[in-house]
Amino acid sequence: MLIYLHGFNSSPQSHKSQLMQKTMDQRGLAHKFACPALPNLPGEAMRLIEAELARHDPRHVTLLGSSLGGFYATWLAEKRGCRAVLIQPAVFPHIGLESYLGPQKNLHTGEPYELTRAHLEGWRELYLEKVDPERYLLLLETGDEVLDWCQAARKYEGARMVVRDGGDHSLQSFPEQIPRILAFAGLG
Repeated sequence: MLIYLHGFNSSPQSHKSQLMQKTMDQRGLAHKFACPALPNLPGEAMRLIEAELARHDPRHVTLLGSSLGGFYATWLAEKRGCRAVLIQPAVFPHIGLESYLGPQKNLHTGEPYELTRAHLEGWRELYLEKVDPERYLLLLETGDEVLDWCQAARKYEGARMVVRDGGDHSLQSFPEQIPRILAFAGLG
């Protein structure tokens, strides 16, 4: 099972999620893919992901987390024993998203909400200092204009890692990484 966790202010309609869904459909694996629409509150997002995980044996689940979804995937991989592919993961959202406090709008749904200190506290509570690098495949591009890719490279040192020069936060090389993602998840 491959569960895609989208990033901050994103949704299942994101380019990467749609491309992954299409690829899984073409390979006859649609039943092995899920992408829940994550609520903006960290606790609510985690409850939704946990409910999806409860339907599967964690040993047979790979999380595919992009940006903030990578942060969530990290907590779940460590606490539930599954593996995770992380795309330009947020390492410190409780710090990095502080400058975004105030009115927000989901980029795909247009849903407005207020980003508050409660969000930051929720992410702080999910922060893990150490991780088991054996659980992860890390996909990074050095041109990320949103997050410092070096923070992720340091945090997940020892993990399988692909670092591409250039690119951006969206991971421009995502389409060519799909076979690697599927192989890591045991689906390719």
